[in-house]
Amino acid sequence: MTDLLTVEDVVVRFHTKKGVVHAVDGVSLRLEEGEVLAVVGESGSGKTVFTRRVMGLVSGGRGTEVEGTVTFDGTALTELSGKELSRFWGAEIALILQDPMTSLNPVKRIGEQLTETIVQHERVTKQEARDRAVELLRSVGLSEPERRVRQYPHELSGGMRQRVTIAIALSCNPRLLLADEPTTALDVTVQAQILDLLADLQSRLGMAMLLVTHDLRVVRSRSDRIAVMYAGRIVETAPTPVLFADPKMPYTEALMNAVPPLAGPNHTRLSVIPGRPPDLIDPPTGCKFSPRCPVAQDKCLTEEPPLRDAGSAEHRYRCWFPVGSPAWAEARARNIERGESAAGTPLTEEVVLA
Repeated sequence: MTDLLTVEDVVVRFHTKKGVVHAVDGVSLRLEEGEVLAVVGESGSGKTVFTRRVMGLVSGGRGTEVEGTVTFDGTALTELSGKELSRFWGAEIALILQDPMTSLNPVKRIGEQLTETIVQHERVTKQEARDRAVELLRSVGLSEPERRVRQYPHELSGGMRQRVTIAIALSCNPRLLLADEPTTALDVTVQAQILDLLADLQSRLGMAMLLVTHDLRVVRSRSDRIAVMYAGRIVETAPTPVLFADPKMPYTEALMNAVPPLAGPNHTRLSVIPGRPPDLIDPPTGCKFSPRCPVAQDKCLTEEPPLRDAGSAEHRYRCWFPVGSPAWAEARARNIERGESAAGTPLTEEVVLA
């Protein structure tokens, strides 16, 4: 397989009155044709800014500083003008945003919003575009598509609006779909329906997908590879089965442990990650996760670990004391003896789920 998308050393900084926000700090990724890559991390880790930079919606100037390259099928998107870049939007690369109510125009009918992209990129009549819009709504599972094209966004439920945004994104059969937290604003039942729909469409159409989420449960059965993001950096990446079977970065392990079990006693102790994500204006020195890491040592507080291989180039992590290694066991035993990490972090924090 050849790489459809290549991201190399992408940096995004925002200059504010309080200081420089290091939103994305040297991220490199690749995505093959037809592959699903999940980018996972807590809110504030830089996932959304990274996605918008890939799409070309974040550029330099006006207090924004960007570096690195984004290459799509051999074309360096980061070297194109806005007009040149717009030719790729919809036709080759499509984006699904978190909140469908803010991504849809509230004063335009659904059909009009669907046909805009089709007419812009393809030589079709308005009637042909409208017929295609009806079929697209039907393909994403909306009932009565002939009636839906005449409705406004406020007349639809949240789940229905998100299906519309998916239909718009797929209207010109893009080769790459960027899905940025596509189920955040929806209830749990609808979330599963939308995720299943995306998985089905991706498989059926053979497009590549970059799925951004904070929920590891979402991507376990719906991705080929996972990249874990923290404080604007990739801290671990691996094929999905490998990451779940053998996580190396303590942050990845902490994310997994924080997922509530699907079955068990009524009162379940849930591990939580102590503290909060770092201030990206003044990030900690050394490993960015060290202030929250239960196995952090003095070295972690002063030296940032490089991204290294875990036996193969497919599995890489950023940690001095990878989970399960002899060094990790020694560091954990040392911290257990003194009752906290080198950063003063408690070894465990738990909450009880009633």
